[in-house]
Amino acid sequence: MSRASQLSTPWSVSPITGAFGAELAGAELTDPYAVAAIPDLLAAHLVLVFRCQHVSPAEQVALAHRLGSPTPAHPVVPGLDGHPEILVLDGAAGGRNARWHTDVTFMSKPPAASILVAETVPEHGGDTLWADMRTAYSTLSLPLRQLADTLLAVHRITPLAYWGEPFDSAMTRTDAAALLEAAMTVPPVVHPVVRMHPRTGRPSLFVNPGFTSHLLGLARHESDGVLRLLYEHVTQPELVMRHRWQRGDVVMWDNQATMHYATDDYGTGDRRMRRVTLGGVEPVGPSGFVSHVLDDPLFAIR
Repeated sequence: MSRASQLSTPWSVSPITGAFGAELAGAELTDPYAVAAIPDLLAAHLVLVFRCQHVSPAEQVALAHRLGSPTPAHPVVPGLDGHPEILVLDGAAGGRNARWHTDVTFMSKPPAASILVAETVPEHGGDTLWADMRTAYSTLSLPLRQLADTLLAVHRITPLAYWGEPFDSAMTRTDAAALLEAAMTVPPVVHPVVRMHPRTGRPSLFVNPGFTSHLLGLARHESDGVLRLLYEHVTQPELVMRHRWQRGDVVMWDNQATMHYATDDYGTGDRRMRRVTLGGVEPVGPSGFVSHVLDDPLFAIR
């Protein structure tokens, strides 16, 4: 019997794929007893789906406090009025994250988890996909796992790519200029390509197309080639789950062992989400390497 199946929980747990992801039902996210079971379930399944919970902004922040320490909404983007922990992702205002990424890996302590609430969903499209970086690591061939264990990667903020592609998105030129100026204040960081999970101790890949700039110590073509290989591996359908949103849904994911992609296939439909992230720790690699800010321009600039 798996550890996940042995967890004591008030929730009914229905796996979504054979590798990761689960839909939880039978309790409410406002119930402290039910919330107390979530950290173990999240560590086991990596992505948790709660249908039609209709959590208010205040309840979302309270939930985040029960699960950990919520961070500010974003390092360079202001939060929701009255709730500085909440980042609003509005498709009509540039919030179309149509690129694989892991949240805020351009910081030395990326968030441990994210909580996303669906306020408004389009009639068609707008699904979110998650990739299982834990199983992706374990299914690499041994020589590639051994190589990945030794590699370090530079991560940088890329605000325009983060807020939508192509760059002529719904974001105004004034907003784009402000984002670029704010991004200049965020230094690059270096993370291990493989990180050990702080709760479970299990390894997972820790690179993403949204914020990983390059691999340290490799020539440009070598770095690009290795990263492309890893991204193609982790985004195989067998390692990806897809969520079709309903209004009021809440999805939580382990930001330490997944990356995600919000499909931009809903045209002029309305899609508005609220995200809160939980504070994390510096990633640690298999060799004991600890992530840190990278201030040497010879290594940081690509």
